[in-house]
Amino acid sequence: MNSLQLILKDIRYFAPVWTFASLNILLGTWVLYIPNIKENLALNDAELGIALFCYAMGILVMIPFISSINRKVGVGKYTIIGVVLFSLVFILPFWTTTYIELCISLFIVGIFSGSTDISMNALVSEVERTNKVNFMSAAHGFFSLGGVIGAGIGSFILVGLVSPKAHITIVATFILLTNLFLSRNYIKIKESEHESSETKTSILGYSPLIIVAFIAFAIMGSEGAIENWSKLYLIDVVNVTSEKVAGYGFVFFSTTMALGRFFGDGISLKFGSENTIIGGSILAIVSYLGIVSGGLYTVLGGFGLLGLGLSVIIPELFRIAGQTEGVSPSGGIAFVSGVGFLGFLIGPVAMGFISNQMGLKMSFIALLGVIIIATFLAILRKVMK
Repeated sequence: MNSLQLILKDIRYFAPVWTFASLNILLGTWVLYIPNIKENLALNDAELGIALFCYAMGILVMIPFISSINRKVGVGKYTIIGVVLFSLVFILPFWTTTYIELCISLFIVGIFSGSTDISMNALVSEVERTNKVNFMSAAHGFFSLGGVIGAGIGSFILVGLVSPKAHITIVATFILLTNLFLSRNYIKIKESEHESSETKTSILGYSPLIIVAFIAFAIMGSEGAIENWSKLYLIDVVNVTSEKVAGYGFVFFSTTMALGRFFGDGISLKFGSENTIIGGSILAIVSYLGIVSGGLYTVLGGFGLLGLGLSVIIPELFRIAGQTEGVSPSGGIAFVSGVGFLGFLIGPVAMGFISNQMGLKMSFIALLGVIIIATFLAILRKVMK
């Protein structure tokens, strides 16, 4: 918990970490209104999946360019620019009146979501390197905490009291103002110039990380699926009639995800990266069994347990990737995170198509199957070492 204390006691570290929370506060608010937007535009699950894919495409479009932008503009300056623009454009999907408008607006949101996400991670990495501190894991914990704040406050306070348009406007304004105030603590930070003498690694050079990358694909695919489909699952499969209660699945998932990330470093230190990954994966299997077979309380408990299980896996996969012999740390992490991010993008879209053909419950059973495969591969990798 030292990293958490560091963040809470020093505004120099809290300021960049707040950008992590900010993005997921907005995403958590969006999750609350996906069923509302789906109903207003009379969309089926496949159409909604395509709309979410437009958001993913917006993210993908920016990935090749953001590194150059950060170098030219400055990682601190672009982080605040990205947060401000992300806050403003996230209002657009709530004002759409046609399916085409929804897809276009989500594509625009994706552009600033992806670029801001990369910049804020680079910003924290630069602060860590400059000040010789370590708080990246806790920063991702704040991202999860942002989902709790966004979905939680919306479920308990604002949903039903204000319109969706007013709700997102209030939240976006809050995010914009708080980040503008805090940005003075990092706006002048630029990435250090690094000259590397290492040769570029070919695709074959990453072969020791193929299993690790698949596990990342499965875990991040689950994260993306839960973020976008948990509320609909409670409404369509569990038959929850209360909008507030239907939002609790994502709230529980995000809460335990945040807690797991805050304590994950200590767990890893005690049990090791491989055992932590296997243990988290087994916990995820148990969670999905509860989600696909239980009533309301079992499903909500399953979402909470799932967040706890998944939370500890991705940081450990990155740790392994950065320590793999024959692969540069930065190259290994980039390879694993890239494949994992692909899962995060594909997961929600695949869920929509499976749901449209066989029902939403079958989509979650498919997620269970993918996690079982990932767990088997994690055990196999440990045995083969």
